[in-house]
Amino acid sequence: MLKLGIPVLGVTDVARAAAFWTAALHLDVSPQWHSEKWRTLSHRNGRGPAFGLMHSTSPAEPRPRLHLGLFTNTAEEQRREVRRLVGLGARTVDWDLYPHEPDFVLLADPDDSPFCVVDLSRAPSGSDEPAP
Repeated sequence: MLKLGIPVLGVTDVARAAAFWTAALHLDVSPQWHSEKWRTLSHRNGRGPAFGLMHSTSPAEPRPRLHLGLFTNTAEEQRREVRRLVGLGARTVDWDLYPHEPDFVLLADPDDSPFCVVDLSRAPSGSDEPAP
């Protein structure tokens, strides 16, 4: 039976990416499936693998079709998390496709892979407004 595994992000520097994402998502580097070119990041509560990092020589896509969406519950929590993530090495991304009053902030990790920090209190799934 096929089952969904974990998201995997291609990165140019596996150790740097592991340091950023473990701090960003409160995960641990797992000894399972660990090598110079691979890291498995696991939940600290023992729920198992959460995320994979795989060495890649290709550059990050500026507008990938698939990206990570990280959730917060309020606008204040979103602002705090964006500040924390930038302090860990993420950067804000100037993006010409932001909708009017977006519920998300677009960031890029230290390897330039874009990801969003979404305020669920303003997200389309939490309101009657249509999705952008």
